[in-house]
Amino acid sequence: MEVRPLFSVDSPKRPLAGLRVLECASFVAGPSGCMALGQLGADVIRVDPLGGAADYRRLPVSTRTGESLYWTALNKGKRSVAVDLRAPEGRELVAALATAPGSDGGIVVDNNAGRSWLAYESLAERRPDVIQVRIQGHADGRPAVDYTVNPEVGVPGITGPTDVAEPVNHVLPAWDLLTGMTAMTGLLAALHRRDRHGEGALLQIALADVALTSVANLGWLAEADERGADRPRHGNHVYGTFGVDFATSDGHRVMVVALTSRQWDALRAATNTEKVFAALEDALGVDFSLESDRYRLREMIAAVLRPWFVARTLEEVGHQLAAAPVLWSRYRSLHEAVTEFRALGSPPVLVEVEQPGIGAMISARSPLRIAAEYGASAVAPRLGQHTDEVLAQVLGLSDAELGRLHDRGVVVSGSA
Repeated sequence: MEVRPLFSVDSPKRPLAGLRVLECASFVAGPSGCMALGQLGADVIRVDPLGGAADYRRLPVSTRTGESLYWTALNKGKRSVAVDLRAPEGRELVAALATAPGSDGGIVVDNNAGRSWLAYESLAERRPDVIQVRIQGHADGRPAVDYTVNPEVGVPGITGPTDVAEPVNHVLPAWDLLTGMTAMTGLLAALHRRDRHGEGALLQIALADVALTSVANLGWLAEADERGADRPRHGNHVYGTFGVDFATSDGHRVMVVALTSRQWDALRAATNTEKVFAALEDALGVDFSLESDRYRLREMIAAVLRPWFVARTLEEVGHQLAAAPVLWSRYRSLHEAVTEFRALGSPPVLVEVEQPGIGAMISARSPLRIAAEYGASAVAPRLGQHTDEVLAQVLGLSDAELGRLHDRGVVVSGSA
């Protein structure tokens, strides 16, 4: 008998196999969170307006076809339904999908404000145990995105080189990604409660709240309160410990971190600087086994270590640091990461897929491993590809009914 891997696309043993989630969200938070559910086996049905939502053509795009790599990467493994959301009949179809019967249905994720027809109260009238997760900018309903929330919590003011006065934004939409994962944690908690007590739930999560709670949970707000000011910028130094980048003789850079005394001992041994640092401890009356002293004298430590790195190639540095072992990594570009993956086929969490409309494309599996096994790879749907399939399976519409919807322009299927 053939035994299918636990994480294969069609395996009924995937953790969320059979769960149906209706996604009415765009940009990063909702789509990334729902994608994670899909990678665990959920049937994620993404609903878009005709022609695609605001993120459908967003950069980066494929230089070969013009298709959005952004949209494609965030929507892999989902089913796509394209509906005229301005038409009452189209809205009714979405509400019906959201509240269709079945113990594994009645789950909606959205980030659309002002849609009364998709409001929790409206959906709960049709299905009392419906679970809705609504992603917002601010808790009071004001709009926000990662790039407006990040300045509000103060992170750009402590990011960047020490000699720069202006705020420095980072390029990663970290709050979006964290909001998506937090929202899905709430969704699964609400599902667990529904399974036990039969109750639905309206969960709301605001991007700004996620950002503020994150910096508060790290102690950053308490620190600023006690200081009466922000912490200073440190460039590439790690705040509160020793960690900084070094250049090698062949033009590469590496990042080295010593969070613990054991890691500090390994770094000293690898660079043959034990005697130097012992002498500095005696002369200055400090103890470099303490993280606080390593942090306070970080510039001095870096100055002592820098000649060792600059006298060696990346290969030599890597060999000696790994042997110690030191906590370190090399800096590489995104293109270098892709080149190494194509040459070595690792790390296995990455995969190359044949994406319709684009061709060969670097993608990723779920980072969660079950029994040491990564999940299967998946491709993104074409916009509206599964419209007829979903409406027939979930709502039981006949071919004739689907034909009439197409004739009236309420739905499309398989749009390019």
